[in-house]
Amino acid sequence: MDKTVVYQGVEGAYSHLASSQLFPNSNLVASDSFLESMQLVEQGRADIGVIPIENSSAGRVEEIYRLIPKMQLNIIDEYFHPIEHALIAVKGYKLEELKTVSSHPQALAQCMNNIKELNLKAISEFDTAGSAMKLEKSKDKTHAVIASTLAAKIYNLEIVKEKFSDYVGNVTRFIVLSKEKRTPKFEENKSYITSLIFSVRNIPASLYKALGGFATNGIDLIKIESYSGIGSMYSTQFHADLYGHTDEKRLQLALDELRFFVEELKIIGVYERHEYRDKMCELNQIIK
Repeated sequence: MDKTVVYQGVEGAYSHLASSQLFPNSNLVASDSFLESMQLVEQGRADIGVIPIENSSAGRVEEIYRLIPKMQLNIIDEYFHPIEHALIAVKGYKLEELKTVSSHPQALAQCMNNIKELNLKAISEFDTAGSAMKLEKSKDKTHAVIASTLAAKIYNLEIVKEKFSDYVGNVTRFIVLSKEKRTPKFEENKSYITSLIFSVRNIPASLYKALGGFATNGIDLIKIESYSGIGSMYSTQFHADLYGHTDEKRLQLALDELRFFVEELKIIGVYERHEYRDKMCELNQIIK
């Protein structure tokens, strides 16, 4: 039976493209928001959710980090999707008549230098492809959108300029969410990522002490994000991604030390490291 995969946006959105690449033979379902996507998976109405979590030029998708602690889902995979923005307008447009441009806030941030160069006013919308759909209906020749070339084709629009992102190599990291916990069997020749959420105890230097176990056990901390705990300005939660599998002794020792200094710890996913990370490491070595 084919999986039902939910993504935020409409057909032609980058989440739709990422979902198509990851699950080509599945039933793809669009949703209006990230929250709705997660809820559909939690309720069993979808098997998988494909959610963008950070971008190489615009940074994290802040809303996702606020939703993750509240969700009852597990991260079972990650995927890096190249983002190739295009500036799109209605057919018959004139470049000198374009006044405004709309897209998702992340897409606008990723193209802001080019937007300023054309002296366009940026307007935030809920989705890249959704902006294209809206433009198709309005037929406004003074307005442009930032979306994929596929969105231009789907909504019968014209590409003003391809490769509209400010930086070459623009990539978005997606996480794959499931209601079921799926921890891959540990294999020595593979590399894994463990994602977790924790809140530290109210003691001096608690975060420093909590992270000490990773250093002493040789665990590479990929990233750590902080945000206020639910319902309190004084309770801070942390989201951390690190290299390692929970079946590895060194990570088990590090987590034991972490538990001593935290009030709450939740492992939200153990999954294989995506090959894109290896390519980026190789590129960084060449640059150095």
